[in-house]
Amino acid sequence: MSLGVERFSLAPDFEVSRVLTGLWQVADMERGGKALNPDSAADGLVRYVEAGFTSFDMADHYGSAELIAGALRSKSGDVQLLTKWVPQPGPLTAGDVRAAVQLSLERLGVEQIDLLQFHAWSYDDPRYLDCLFHLQELRREGLIRHLGLTNFDTAHLRVVVRSGIEIVSNQVSFSLIDRRPLAGLAQFCAQNDIKLLAYGTLAGGFLSERFLDVRAPIQDELETWSLMKYRRFIDAAGGWNAFQSVLHVLQEIAKELGVSIANVAARYILDQPAVAGIIVGARPGKSEHVRENLRLFEFELDDASRRKIETAVTQLDPIPGDSGDEYRRPPFLTASGDLSHHFAAIPAPFEVRSAADGRAFALSGTVWEGLGGYCRALRSGSRILVSGTTATHGDRLVGGTDPAAQLHFIIDKIEGAVRSLGGRFDEIVRTRIYVRNERDWEAVTRAHGDRFRDVLPVNTLVRAHLVGHEYLVEMEAEAVASQ
Repeated sequence: MSLGVERFSLAPDFEVSRVLTGLWQVADMERGGKALNPDSAADGLVRYVEAGFTSFDMADHYGSAELIAGALRSKSGDVQLLTKWVPQPGPLTAGDVRAAVQLSLERLGVEQIDLLQFHAWSYDDPRYLDCLFHLQELRREGLIRHLGLTNFDTAHLRVVVRSGIEIVSNQVSFSLIDRRPLAGLAQFCAQNDIKLLAYGTLAGGFLSERFLDVRAPIQDELETWSLMKYRRFIDAAGGWNAFQSVLHVLQEIAKELGVSIANVAARYILDQPAVAGIIVGARPGKSEHVRENLRLFEFELDDASRRKIETAVTQLDPIPGDSGDEYRRPPFLTASGDLSHHFAAIPAPFEVRSAADGRAFALSGTVWEGLGGYCRALRSGSRILVSGTTATHGDRLVGGTDPAAQLHFIIDKIEGAVRSLGGRFDEIVRTRIYVRNERDWEAVTRAHGDRFRDVLPVNTLVRAHLVGHEYLVEMEAEAVASQ
């Protein structure tokens, strides 16, 4: 094994190589309908293991990736297999969760998954938390070694962690083009001993000499899903000319160091706070990057080089939103530019009942609704009125003792109620917030600002003695639907 390959402990008992080999391009290679031979594809990855790159990242929907990783494990033994579970939107039972984990175990040929990373398509459906609580139980059973997340933003990572779910990592897009994690996510991770696994670090290959001083490619010319996806990121960051300016600075630094543009771009992200590792894709049997990846551990970026890079990238437009937003709201920075290749539709999170007079009622199913004889939200004409909402999901308190985490979950429930009745989040026109403790006003106000900064409803904040000592904040809302 090469002594040059850096390693990092995601947990005291779990260490990974700092450059992980990503297998998401297996799905791209199989999009014609013909699956790769797992044994032959695994042969194409053995050299990675021999060089010290023993950690492989995949997902349940990356074609035959899990089968290939299982075949590789049988050949090479000492490998770390990180996979993801990306369920379709909608209700899932504990049995569904167990079946998904069992399928990955069978494909990988293991009795315990090293790291299972969970993706949720919609935060306004609180059932994503049920999945995580079920996964935590399976971890306690021993079927999963560690739990991670993928594409979670700062607010919802906070909700998950403060609710008592034990998370060791969050895998997100992070590159010189996409610096969203630096807006708050990296800091929260560092404060809570959660590590970032960065993908898209080379922008699908755009951060390389191949694309320096060439005309801007159009989508129809791009041969891989990765290039299609990150071409959209480049457009969102200010376009091809702005991107070329960054490439020129990277080339200057790379020449001084005797390395490649990709090396410089990757090393910069590896050096960022809370980053445990970066994920560099491989196309088994077609292309590999072993030598290129090894060079990452043969040089360092000095302060002058970092300043040049940071000056260059600050000229780019920020990618909108927080990490993971590209999968949850426009602009959808995916290979296809939408989510149609992932699912057909996202079902409404709450039960809706209609009255003879045309009113509609959304019910979230909390014990309080049945006890008090009220609904979560009511629609009459274009008006949608949402009841005072606390951080309650079933019989659970969500967000623990963190008022900001409680409010983020409350806002999700309110959004879910509005959506269930045919409204949109940006149609909310009024919010009223009640806090138990005056000292929490700033944390609650900042959380409200994070979520409503682009909506700007009228708002009232009141200190009140809430019913239930565990509830630190309550909120009600009103929306006016356009349809």
